[in-house]
Amino acid sequence: MPDSLRPQRDVALLHLETLIRRGRELQQPPSGVSLDDRPGDMRAWQQQCADAIHHLSGGSKAHWLSRAFSDALLVRSIDGAAVAHAPVEEIARRLVDVLLQARSSLTQMDSGEVPAAASAPPQRFTFVHRRELQPILEHTYADSREAFDRGDFALALVLSCGVLDAIITDALEHAERRDEPSGAATRVADLPFDARIAAAERAGLIGGGCRRLPAPARRYRDLLDQSGVLRHDAVAIGRDARLAGQVLRVVIRDLDPGR
Repeated sequence: MPDSLRPQRDVALLHLETLIRRGRELQQPPSGVSLDDRPGDMRAWQQQCADAIHHLSGGSKAHWLSRAFSDALLVRSIDGAAVAHAPVEEIARRLVDVLLQARSSLTQMDSGEVPAAASAPPQRFTFVHRRELQPILEHTYADSREAFDRGDFALALVLSCGVLDAIITDALEHAERRDEPSGAATRVADLPFDARIAAAERAGLIGGGCRRLPAPARRYRDLLDQSGVLRHDAVAIGRDARLAGQVLRVVIRDLDPGR
């Protein structure tokens, strides 16, 4: 880090430490007192957090830190819909987590590592209705990005398409269970990948982003052996893997419009 920036970094770290400490105090109120009893304290601290995040993100709402702050204020119900009034204790915990991420980013700047502010945060899949899938999809999505970065395009394409397949299937199953409870999930599972995409488009669950999928991505299962493992002779080009990743991100936005 240039010496000229170090004082600014140190001041920002001190301010974050103060906010983190205050947030933890708010999470542990005196016995018999809840955060609901002290809305003014919570409001003031939340505004201070918003000001700090605004400064650290350069005022950009597209910055990962700004998005993380916005996500911390949003709690979803079981069916994936946004809940208007989240518990204040949960909001306080989430905001402290965001502040800890910001502190980690600034600390890494001093160790020569790439700061977290310069890279994308983990992709969350809280919009997926089958909750047991959410952490699996998160790890698979991260693995697909890493595979692409190291030039393993066949693996990157298969992983991206696998996530795409899973989230479209989840959305279709949820919609059909809601509209026609008996046997809907089985019918969706029987559909080929292309047919699932078409069904999701007809249902208005996703837009037309999948039309950019290259042919190898639509046949991504051909790159797998009978046990579902990537074949040793599987080959894909970088352009196809990149397009698959781009389409996946578009569909994530379709299915999680509150991001």
